[in-house]
Amino acid sequence: MTENSAQHHATAPDLPTQYAPADVEGQLYERWVERGYFDADAGSDKPAYTVVIPPPNVTGSLHLGHAFEHTLIDALTRRKRMQGYETLWQPGMDHAGIATQNVVERELAKEGKSRHDLGREAFVERVWQWKGESGGQISGQMRRLGDGVAWSRERFTMDEGLSKAVQTIFKKLYDDELIYRAERIINWCPRCLTAISDIEVEYQEDDGELVSIRYGDGDAALVVATTRAETMLGDTAVAVHPDDERYQHLVGTEVELPLTGRRIPVVADEHVDPSFGTGAVKVTPAHDPNDFEIGRRHGLANLSVMDERAVITAHGPFQGLDRLEARSAVVAALRAEGRIVAEKRPYKHSVGHCSRCKTTIEPRLSMQWWVKVGPLAQAAGDAVRDGRVAIHPQEMEKRYFDWVDNLHDWCISRQLWWGHRIPVWYGPEGEVVCVGPDEEPPSGEGWHQDTDVLDTWFSSGLWPFSTMGWPEQTPELAKFYPNAVLVTGYDILFFWVARMMMFGLYAMDGQVPFHTIALHGMVRDQFGKKMSKSFGNAVNPLDWMDTYGSDALRFTLARGANPGIDVPIGEDWVQASRNFANKIWNATRFALMNGATVEGPLPEPERLTATDRWILSRLNTTVAEVDALYEDFQFAKLSDALFHFAWDEVFDWYVELSKSVFFAGGEQAKVSARVLGEVLDVTLRLLHPVVPFVTEKLWTALTGGESLVVADWPRDSGFRDQAAEREIALVQQLGTEVRRFRKDQGLKDGQKVPARLELGDTGLAPHEAAIRQLLRLQPEGEGFSATASLPVAGATVAIDLSGAIDVAAERKRLAKDLAAAEKEKAQANAKLGNEAFLAKAPDQVVEKIRTRLATADEDIARITRQLENLPAA
Repeated sequence: MTENSAQHHATAPDLPTQYAPADVEGQLYERWVERGYFDADAGSDKPAYTVVIPPPNVTGSLHLGHAFEHTLIDALTRRKRMQGYETLWQPGMDHAGIATQNVVERELAKEGKSRHDLGREAFVERVWQWKGESGGQISGQMRRLGDGVAWSRERFTMDEGLSKAVQTIFKKLYDDELIYRAERIINWCPRCLTAISDIEVEYQEDDGELVSIRYGDGDAALVVATTRAETMLGDTAVAVHPDDERYQHLVGTEVELPLTGRRIPVVADEHVDPSFGTGAVKVTPAHDPNDFEIGRRHGLANLSVMDERAVITAHGPFQGLDRLEARSAVVAALRAEGRIVAEKRPYKHSVGHCSRCKTTIEPRLSMQWWVKVGPLAQAAGDAVRDGRVAIHPQEMEKRYFDWVDNLHDWCISRQLWWGHRIPVWYGPEGEVVCVGPDEEPPSGEGWHQDTDVLDTWFSSGLWPFSTMGWPEQTPELAKFYPNAVLVTGYDILFFWVARMMMFGLYAMDGQVPFHTIALHGMVRDQFGKKMSKSFGNAVNPLDWMDTYGSDALRFTLARGANPGIDVPIGEDWVQASRNFANKIWNATRFALMNGATVEGPLPEPERLTATDRWILSRLNTTVAEVDALYEDFQFAKLSDALFHFAWDEVFDWYVELSKSVFFAGGEQAKVSARVLGEVLDVTLRLLHPVVPFVTEKLWTALTGGESLVVADWPRDSGFRDQAAEREIALVQQLGTEVRRFRKDQGLKDGQKVPARLELGDTGLAPHEAAIRQLLRLQPEGEGFSATASLPVAGATVAIDLSGAIDVAAERKRLAKDLAAAEKEKAQANAKLGNEAFLAKAPDQVVEKIRTRLATADEDIARITRQLENLPAA
């Protein structure tokens, strides 16, 4: 199952009696980094396995979402490293244009200054200074989590090399006429004072008002409805559907726009839905994307009525008002003129907000730079359709295609100072020159560079190849591109994944950036609610790591990670994972104290007990199962399989059943000690990618090996023993029944009681000593009198409880519990038999009562059984 096991026999465990994560984790991690285990060698002849870290913002700190994603990536890369791959987990950070600029501007505000007081060059220098002093604290937090990233290769999207890549691809796209400059409607944030992309707009249901306004009078009147009354100042038409008979007589005429004295045309356009509202819509081309397209089709004027801070600029009484102030003022003025036909407030409607500062987005006509995404998106869709890139889980493909197949041109310019400045120069005679990284920009009087910077997603879209030295043809690029897998949340499938697909295929001559996209869900609280500071349920993962250890947090996250599905997490689950780490620790200490070893080959099967053969058979089955689940990115299932194998089968059954052998000593104890050493060795290797710290400490103590990080991954040897598995299944069946009986009778875990085992021809006779040891059953002894008899799997266990419990007190307690259960059953039956109640009660209430009835029935059966098994008084 394993290769190159270290030859070592631990006679005394050099391990504390209790596991203290804080004493272990930091030291182990620094040792791993110092020894270069996470470095990647581009000259290696090993097969490559590459994963890039979704670059966290330089302003960020570790949150549960990061911890979740990093745990999954780390598990994948640690396993592949153990399998003999040259593994690169590429780290780095994103410069996060808007977020970082906002942070530094807030710092300046404390000094009573703005960026304009410093000027562009000094402000950018100030941001670099902030980055050096305060940015990137997440790197230290990633170490706490145990991220096995190649720190020597850490990159930043504003590094010189990555900046060269950005300028190179901009120039290439520009020359190929896939980048252009045009005036279009964009999402504008009046707080950040920049354009933002569609996918950076967060929509939420807000309370607003819907007002219906009459334009014109008499037979020429039309009624339009709007939630943004202030934009009517920029209306340049009213539109109706060409087949709407109600308005055909008005198409081609003009109607007076209230409050302005302007007359605007009535146009017919297919975009209008005649069944919605009155079937007539106001057209404001400079302040609505759909209206802009109507305006283009009909040659309408684009009349902007707000500035960059969403303050009204139109001449008249509303000039200088903020948009929200103007909205109320415009409605009041229309009401005074008798133009308001109807008002509805509050009116719930979907409103876009800036994902950075939460300000309401304002659609705005603006001159911006755009990427013509048509051919790029087509290539990105084809790469998935033809199988070059697999999306996992497969059902997420539809979301991907819905996006890339309907992608609008991408606005890539941002009105910021921090970021990659657009490499275009304008001349005094209207010249426009795009400059590549190795070209000198034009100089002389009247020449100036574009003041905008590029969308952050533009540079992060190059991440899989820019981090490896592109556009230079580096050894890293040859060795580590494309990535094996991209592990990321489904929430940035559009933000980031589609961008990398488009740019990777374009820049790398049709070569995909990664072979598999493995999408995971979002971390939520234990009730399935989104975690948020405003909800009061946000958790700092560092707090949980401080309290329970990093392994406990990692195992909890991995155990909840079903592909593409959100992950609920609560502190009690992390506590349970801490208990698992403690169980691994205690069981390994026990094994070491009883001579567990990896020294020498495994004994031949004929020298093994059935218990030994059973656990080795189960071990190989688990290796095969875990391998298959890893290949399918089923982290929850593989973690659960490892949990139950380690805790239930190794610790609760194999170790307990083997205690009688160890206590007896002799040759058989040595044989089982070698088996136990093998089982622990392989189990710790299997667990290591998910819980690296506790497994490392225990494995090196057990084997004397250098490190699990560079140890071999277990292999399924093919050994199976179905006969032994059936035999031990009978032992487990008997043990489970006796344990249940002991619990029913209120016996303490360590309390011994006399029992007679009638094992007959079940094949369990060789296990009698182990069964008695496991179940705390003493030999019958003198005066034995069975008070209960348990038939199990062809065997009978007769137990004498006389003297073990106070029969009278126990009978009285059980009678009281039985009466309570019967009362609960009667009440549930009464409600479920009441037709009037069933007709009115919600489904969930009825289901809850049915559950109470089922529980009561189970309790009655259990208590009755306990009473029957009690000795006679």
